[in-house]
Amino acid sequence: MTPNKPWLAHYPNGVPKTINPDRYSSIMELYEECFERFRLHPMSICMGVTHTYDDVDKASLAVAAWLQAQGLPQGSVVALMMPNVPQYLPTMIGILRAGYVCTPVNPLYTGRELRHQLNDSGAQVIFVVDNFAQALEQVIDETNIKRIVLSKMGDMMGLKGILVNTIIRQVKRLVPKYKLNDPKHEVTKFPDVLKKGKSLPFHKPKMQLDQKAFLQYTGGTTGLSKGAILTQRNIVAAAMQSEAWTKPITSEINEVYINMVMALPLYHIFAFMLSLLGMRSGYTFILIPNPRDIPGFIKTLSKQPFHILPAVNTLFKGLLDHPNFKELDFSSLRISQAGGMAATEQTAARWLEVTGCAMIEGWGMTEGVAVGTANVITDRKFNGTIGVPVSSVDVIVIDDEGNRVGVNEAGEMCVKGPNVTSGYLNRDSSDDFTADGYFRTGDIVSMDEKGYFRLLDRKKDMILVSGFNVFPNEVESVMLDCDGIIDCAVIGIPDEHQGEAVKIYIVPADNNVTKDVIKEFALDNMTGYKCPRHIEFVSELPKSNVGKVLRQKLREKHMSDNPQL
Repeated sequence: MTPNKPWLAHYPNGVPKTINPDRYSSIMELYEECFERFRLHPMSICMGVTHTYDDVDKASLAVAAWLQAQGLPQGSVVALMMPNVPQYLPTMIGILRAGYVCTPVNPLYTGRELRHQLNDSGAQVIFVVDNFAQALEQVIDETNIKRIVLSKMGDMMGLKGILVNTIIRQVKRLVPKYKLNDPKHEVTKFPDVLKKGKSLPFHKPKMQLDQKAFLQYTGGTTGLSKGAILTQRNIVAAAMQSEAWTKPITSEINEVYINMVMALPLYHIFAFMLSLLGMRSGYTFILIPNPRDIPGFIKTLSKQPFHILPAVNTLFKGLLDHPNFKELDFSSLRISQAGGMAATEQTAARWLEVTGCAMIEGWGMTEGVAVGTANVITDRKFNGTIGVPVSSVDVIVIDDEGNRVGVNEAGEMCVKGPNVTSGYLNRDSSDDFTADGYFRTGDIVSMDEKGYFRLLDRKKDMILVSGFNVFPNEVESVMLDCDGIIDCAVIGIPDEHQGEAVKIYIVPADNNVTKDVIKEFALDNMTGYKCPRHIEFVSELPKSNVGKVLRQKLREKHMSDNPQL
């Protein structure tokens, strides 16, 4: 152990100090190893329908063969816009298997947000569930998308899928009307992709670990989201790091199959990392397409034992607040992994009381495949820290001049590891790294004598709503297009349900601008979690002598106006 890495002394027995992603030649070697080891294991359960690792292997091969038959050059970008349905993982793996780059898309994106990601990534093909086809239709002619694969929620659920699709379309009316019939879009139905792909030849492409695998979009302080370049090495490293860190607990579970609840959306980096961890160990994913339906979620949990339940604080709290949750059988639950946003001490205490399983908190970022620091998995107490750096991750804390700060001193957290991105697509990323190659996270932390890190604040003005990044500049740039708004500024304020909520201060042109008008405009132009929940009209905004809005002044104003907080 070196003096600069005190955390190494606190690793549990069996957890390695480092991992070596170069033991694999490519990401597909890792995936194929999982398929071979666990071929007959159930890999996913969704609405009572089970798929084995063998099923997913064959479906991903069919997707890969079909994609290759479209004549795209190796390295082309394919977009994936789906919730947690059985076809998500086979499609994602199929994209990689064919030699292409995957860019996951939030299905709740508005047309504006979707257009930016598709154009910035250069995606030429998109797989989309028809519930979200309307947003794609709005912008398709302004993108480079040449081929669309349309899927229905129940497409891989056999006979039950027919019922699921009928209920979603006819009863719940969850599929807005759309028209994507123009021949230039080359629309193919997902079942046809599987059917045709099974009879097409598949050519195994040459792959290397330094190739791009994912373009994972994260909020941008310039008002536009940025595509973090994640290589095959980044992905493989994250899989190995996650497996190594959880081994002390997972190795003790004697069940034939380990069930992991997958309620977090697979397009989110946290859930993607968990899918890597799960496949490495042959877990079964209990897919939850709509975790907002808490009664339905609890009903699903009642149908089989569950051993690992990862979630954001909002979701843990939502489950605890429902009276039926405490009636579940928690005897199998061994890991409750909190991430995506700060977990609260109150929620952690309630969770332990109800389930008997301690909530373990960690920290990660899109740019590091959601791997960074974590509390020791064998610790059974919530300590309010984000833990210690995991295997092969190094963390330093620096001041504004770039100098390393001392123990228990606040500074910016900077990370280095085989899982960390080399930068962003189409952007100069040099300022995102220190001179000695550490990625600047923008988070303010302090490290104690044992090497445990405490998250204090964010250097940037990012707002964290239920685990999703919201950047004030983006919200402000959208809202300034609303008629009657002269100026505006956005801050995050504490929210017991979401962690933080978006508050907007508005300088109106006249009295015709109402809160209802503003809320309606926001919902039409942004994903729900980005929309301001709190609106306040002001005559002017506090600004510096060069015209920069002083958000800290607005935070102070909010606190003085609400002294009970």
